[in-house]
Amino acid sequence: MKRRSSHSRWIRKILALLLLSFCTASLVLMQTNYGHITMLSSLVSHEAVDQKPKIAFLFIARNRLPLDLVWDAFFKGEKESRFSIYVHSRPGFLFNKDTTRSAYFYGRQVNNSIQVDWGESSMIEAERILLRNALKDPFNERFAFVSDSCIPLYNFSYIYDYIMSTSTSYLDRLARVATMFKSNIQGSNSMWYAGSSFADTKEGRYNPKMHPIIPVHNWRKGSQWAVLVRKHAKTMVDDDIVFPEFQKHCRRRSLPEFWRDQPIPANAWKEHNCIPDEHYVQTLLARRGLEEEITRRPLTHTSWDLSSSRDKERRGWHPVTYKLSDATPTLMETIKGIDNIYFETEYRREWCTKREQPAPCFLFARKFTRAAALRLLNLSMLALN
Repeated sequence: MKRRSSHSRWIRKILALLLLSFCTASLVLMQTNYGHITMLSSLVSHEAVDQKPKIAFLFIARNRLPLDLVWDAFFKGEKESRFSIYVHSRPGFLFNKDTTRSAYFYGRQVNNSIQVDWGESSMIEAERILLRNALKDPFNERFAFVSDSCIPLYNFSYIYDYIMSTSTSYLDRLARVATMFKSNIQGSNSMWYAGSSFADTKEGRYNPKMHPIIPVHNWRKGSQWAVLVRKHAKTMVDDDIVFPEFQKHCRRRSLPEFWRDQPIPANAWKEHNCIPDEHYVQTLLARRGLEEEITRRPLTHTSWDLSSSRDKERRGWHPVTYKLSDATPTLMETIKGIDNIYFETEYRREWCTKREQPAPCFLFARKFTRAAALRLLNLSMLALN
């Protein structure tokens, strides 16, 4: 009997010892895990503090990005915590080592792209697709639309600081950037407008069928190459009122400039003529009463030939394309030297500023051929480093 009782006491002691060991080990493990959790929490908090607001560069391309090497030099050496890249190209096109010379663009294509036709509402939808993808990143605070023929005029840090220096969107609206300069472009000795928009004075752009959803007093015109703040980007993506009206009632006319390979319709002059991407964003924000939240000028320079240039390819509805022979220090100095905008319809001049200090008006420029852009890059005329 005593032996059985003694045996039971030993069993209880062993169980108590095992329980004590288990509790001690659990306590040590908890303290270790707590240390790890605290460290991870500290790292996450530190990263959150270090995370800067990002600029989302939204490229619209037909297929490849012909100026990818220029943009590679622009992004090189910069932390991706300050920018992100999205590319809308034709459906199924992939950016990899076979299709781009810059690793920055690997896999940056949006996977739900559509076929885009110039002068159609599909251009607006492509912009909305880009914004919808970019808005998924909560750190994207600015959204810059970039064409496949566009180059940066300054290094990344300068452009980042410039764009982030204000809480407004940069949006061209209802005025021509009327600063003029003498052209040195081959085949022309004329004046060119250094801007990207103009007052909509011609009849036919506004379609009365848009009323009352889009009243005529909200009708605006400008460039699609805007830089939007997050609020305005979300407004554009969430819009289910203005965009359907553009799809139905804003279409470009069948003109010989657009359809050289097709017969001109017999009643072409009767057709309504509207270029959706030249009106949509400006009209949308005007209708929503958000115009006080924009800086009324573009950041992308474009030259429109208003002369009788002998080179027919340089005239018409499209902006001037800079070729190899045009890529000179003089051209760069001229574009970067523009520091004011004249609003023709309002008869007033506005000087460009950054943080209330004089500043150049433009951060980007288009349209450049690959040869012209690479010449500027190779001769260090872009100063991207």
